Amino acid sequence: MLTLRKSTERGYADHGWLKSFHSFSFANYFDPAHMGWGNLRVINEDRIAPGTGFGTHGHRDMEIISYVLTGNLAHQDSMGNVKGIPPGDVQRMSAGRGVQHSEFNHAKGEQTHFLQIWIEPNVTGIEPGYEQKTVPDSAKRGQLALVAAPEVGEHTVKIHADARMYAGLFTGAETAQLALDSSRKAYVFLVRGALQVNGHSLSAGDAAMLQAEPSLTLSHGQDAEVLVFDLAA
Repeated sequence: MLTLRKSTERGYADHGWLKSFHSFSFANYFDPAHMGWGNLRVINEDRIAPGTGFGTHGHRDMEIISYVLTGNLAHQDSMGNVKGIPPGDVQRMSAGRGVQHSEFNHAKGEQTHFLQIWIEPNVTGIEPGYEQKTVPDSAKRGQLALVAAPEVGEHTVKIHADARMYAGLFTGAETAQLALDSSRKAYVFLVRGALQVNGHSLSAGDAAMLQAEPSLTLSHGQDAEVLVFDLAA
C-alpha cells in the first residue's frame, strides 16, 4: 500500500524569523492522523532568516538528523561541539540521557534552509553523541546513498535506531530500486524537483508512505533530491 501526502497538507508555522513545514504533529500543529510513520517522528522543513536561530534548548532520547539544503547551519552543544553544517553534510546528534544545543544562521544575507529529522531510538539513557559527514553529490547521483544507519559507513552516520536513511539525486533517465521488507514501513520525502515513486508523481515537499510493499522504484526525476527511510513498523 502506498499513500501520498501532498506538501500543502503539512502543518505550517510562521514565526517571522523561522518558517517551518511539519510533516508530522509538532509544537502547536497537531494531527492525530499524522503522529509519525513507524519510528520516524519528525520531519520539519525549516527556513531560518539571516542572523537568527534556535537558542539553547534541550533534548533527550532521540536521534536527531540535520540535512542542510542551502545556507549554513551553525551548531553548538553541551558536548563541546561547535560546527558549521553546509549543504551536502549530514549531521547526527544522539540526545541520549540529555543534551543542550543551539542552531543559528549567522549569514547576513542568506537564508538557511534545512530539514530537521527525529527518529525514535531503540536504546535510551545512553551517552549523548555527535557525528557529521560529507556526502558528495557523486555518491547520490542516480542512486540511493546510505547516509544514516545502525552501522557506520564512508558516508553514513551511525544512529541508535532501527532505521536507515538514504539520499539520492535523480534527473532524466536515472532510476533506482530498493528492496523493502514487507513487515516494515518506508517513507519517501521529496526535497526538491519532481519524481515518480512506484509510478506515482511527487513534487517538492510531497511524501509517500509505504507499507507491505515489496520494493521501491524511483524514476522520471526532474532535478530531484529525495530522502528515503526504511523504518521499524
